Amino acid sequence: MKYVHLDTVEAGQYLGRTIYASNGAILLSENVQLTVFMINTLNRIGVTMIYIKDPDLEDVEMPEILSDETKRLVMGQMGQTFASIQSGKEFNTRSVSMTINTLLDEIMKNRDVLVQLNDIRTQDNQMYVHAMNVCMMSVLIGMNMGMNATQLKELAMGALLHDIGKVELLTDDESEDMRRHHTWRGFELLKNKRELSLLIAHVAFQHHEALNGEGVPRGLMSEDIHIYAKITAVANMYDNLLFDMSAGRRKLPHEACEHMLALAGTKLDREVLIQFLKIVSVYPTGMSVRLSNRETGVVVGQHRGLPMRPIIRIVKQDAGDRTLDIKELDLAKETTLFIEQVL
Repeated sequence: MKYVHLDTVEAGQYLGRTIYASNGAILLSENVQLTVFMINTLNRIGVTMIYIKDPDLEDVEMPEILSDETKRLVMGQMGQTFASIQSGKEFNTRSVSMTINTLLDEIMKNRDVLVQLNDIRTQDNQMYVHAMNVCMMSVLIGMNMGMNATQLKELAMGALLHDIGKVELLTDDESEDMRRHHTWRGFELLKNKRELSLLIAHVAFQHHEALNGEGVPRGLMSEDIHIYAKITAVANMYDNLLFDMSAGRRKLPHEACEHMLALAGTKLDREVLIQFLKIVSVYPTGMSVRLSNRETGVVVGQHRGLPMRPIIRIVKQDAGDRTLDIKELDLAKETTLFIEQVL
């Protein structure tokens, strides 16, 4: 599969990854042959990047941390939770807790798989996909930091619900009254849930605080920010840098990592960032790149612990007999080669 911009997709190509609605329902299934109408519809609902099938990459495996079934479960649960809040009803914390248990079990089984944020987003599902990804990354960081089962459950719950305040109509992040900021509103929603640890509410409250005291809503300093919130802040920023268009052009994974490293010690916790870099794929599988030797290829494999040195497949067609010349370069071994550009 290749991960490509929707503008480059042509009718007749096959979809490489299923696209989901916000309630977990399937909008378009993997392997469907795309038509002009489908491509135009994807553009209309806000899809910018998709996976397409490529015959030269059929053997390339793209391991996932979360299965499609679990993703549908999480997104469906988030939809129910947010709908309850919007209608002024109490949301079912027991149901959310059971969903978290399923998610944690699956992350534990696949903890050695590098994070590749490749779920296709629409205007309809982006908030739920964001919450799911922030939760997944936060748990993996927590595991690397040696947290126990109880801590991981609290962290997962807090990370999944970190933006719950955005659902409230009272929320206004542009207001000078910080009590209308989504972090404060999220804290208010969660703090009175007796069945939830108060630390879960503080993840929603503190995930936009900064170590140097320049964050919101209260301007807390490093020692006053809980570790769960510090972890969620890193995961939240990474996902936002990759997919949030409000600040301009979306960043590529390696650009996002460089941006975040520049904030180590001032905005973001340095130790959390170190653990984050161990769980993320800087050059995701399926991404087209140009190497320092001017050859172009597609990322087909990863090395845990060496996120900057993936395996690249280069396919060339011989002009004479039209045969394909295929080779793979393992950048962990080809120490003089570097990725020069993401295409």
